[in-house]
Amino acid sequence: MSALFVDTHCHFDFPPFSGDEADSLARAAAAGIEKIIVPATVAARFPAVLALAQRWQPLHAALGLHPVFIDHHQQDADIATLEQIVRQRPASLVAIGEIGLDLYIDTPQFERQQALLEAQLRLARDYDLPVILHSRRTHDKLAWHLRRFPLTRCGVIHGFAGSLSQAEAFVRLGYKIGVGGTISWPRASKTRQTIARLPLSALLLETDAPDMPLQGYQGQPNRPERIADVWRVLCELRSESPQHIAATIRANTRELFAI
Repeated sequence: MSALFVDTHCHFDFPPFSGDEADSLARAAAAGIEKIIVPATVAARFPAVLALAQRWQPLHAALGLHPVFIDHHQQDADIATLEQIVRQRPASLVAIGEIGLDLYIDTPQFERQQALLEAQLRLARDYDLPVILHSRRTHDKLAWHLRRFPLTRCGVIHGFAGSLSQAEAFVRLGYKIGVGGTISWPRASKTRQTIARLPLSALLLETDAPDMPLQGYQGQPNRPERIADVWRVLCELRSESPQHIAATIRANTRELFAI
């Protein structure tokens, strides 16, 4: 495999990877994946994600409080824990994430979500880290918050499935757009058209493994090696050469996360 990829979003601390790290990393390496960023979702997982990234060289950590798990977060205590770790700046830590907003869940507690998001954006600003952002049914609201908290390093809108105008608004703010398995589904025509029209300099690759399965893998856990399949679909949607797409996205990723 000549192309080298970074999976910028893989929950490698979840099954089926936990307890099977060596084999999972070997499979990823065989598919050309050189690095994997592992975002935490709750404060209780921070030590495990950091330990994984410390033990396995291809892994890098991101730490954040995920909006879907709003019931699990103790705002002041968890933000204090996050700041304490960020202040120490572990070598494996490359971002604040997964953070963001979500209006898809049944009881979103949206005011709490927004307060947590802003607290974590402040940490990213104060400690000069990029952010990995989750957004479902909240793109316009998220963009409003990002305008209020401009970051030097900005970050990535993970699992983007909005309109072209929404994507362009994030790009104008300096953010990258995460491209994952959604583009493998022909029915996702809006997302496919958006990804085809954005500047290549704005794109990153991700799997969200074990979630966000690609077409043809229904019912199976997603895996980091399938980033190569995402890349192949992306090449079908765009006019640039496959080599140029791979090289540009790799450079985008290395610059954003300093890896």
